[in-house]
Amino acid sequence: MPSQTLYRGRFAPSPTGELHFGSLITAVASYLQAKHQGGEWLLRIDDIDPPREQKGASKAIISTLENFGFEWDQDILYQSHNRQQHQDIVQQLLAQKKAYPCSCSRKSIQEKTGQKKGQIIYPGFCRQGPLQNLSATAKPSIRIHCQQQIIRFNDLIQGKQTVDLEKTRGDFVIQRSDGYFSYQLASGFDDAEQGITEVVRGADLLSDTSCQIHLQNMLNLASPQYCHIPVVVNHAGQKLSKQNRAKPIKQTESVSLLYKSLQFLGQNPPLDLLSVSQNEIWSWAMSHWQLDLIPKKRTQSDKNR
Repeated sequence: MPSQTLYRGRFAPSPTGELHFGSLITAVASYLQAKHQGGEWLLRIDDIDPPREQKGASKAIISTLENFGFEWDQDILYQSHNRQQHQDIVQQLLAQKKAYPCSCSRKSIQEKTGQKKGQIIYPGFCRQGPLQNLSATAKPSIRIHCQQQIIRFNDLIQGKQTVDLEKTRGDFVIQRSDGYFSYQLASGFDDAEQGITEVVRGADLLSDTSCQIHLQNMLNLASPQYCHIPVVVNHAGQKLSKQNRAKPIKQTESVSLLYKSLQFLGQNPPLDLLSVSQNEIWSWAMSHWQLDLIPKKRTQSDKNR
């Protein structure tokens, strides 16, 4: 595992489509925070969910980042290359009785608990063994124990966080029944494995942070500092995302989009930056970057993007 004496940040997009404006803002924030600290910035492709991936998306993401002037400090890590390590972690947690197989489906949990919408809180029906007998071809999911787990951390943008995992998430899944690993497990482990010292990402992932810290604690891994930036919303008030059909960013508009990213991040870029080169806008951004100017929340549509 790399030494954590040097600041090391990362950008970890999923190859489920091309980069949109919300993705660009996250990339810009994580990149500038790393460069401002005189540290390294890594690019990781989080390809852990093949059913949702789009063919050619990884290549398109890399090409877009290159054309926008991003430079990463190590070879790109494809998260799927760590699949065996992720499986070893699951087996380790099972052997240590920190995780257990679960036969419950989302529908059965809803029926038994009366939960209808939003985050399903799992109360541990299968802690003493799967409730249902699975067929020879069916596999259980794997859940991690979260009883009496209070996670506290200080987010540099969102402030102090206290999360009761048992009440807000319950025993969450670390490996799905189809064999694929959860974001919480794969990302939490890979951040530690890569020696990431600070994670800068969207506030929509803030609720996953306590799960990742819990997993890191279970595995005796170091937890990075976290910074969760506000998310961009569309005209319908939805988070700008590939799922909500966010438009891919145009590589021919890199200067104006970088300018708008700095605006969204509260950096107050001067108007004359709209008429400079891409290198010049990056130079200004690196020398003027201030994390404490980023607001906790922000509302901005994807108009004209």
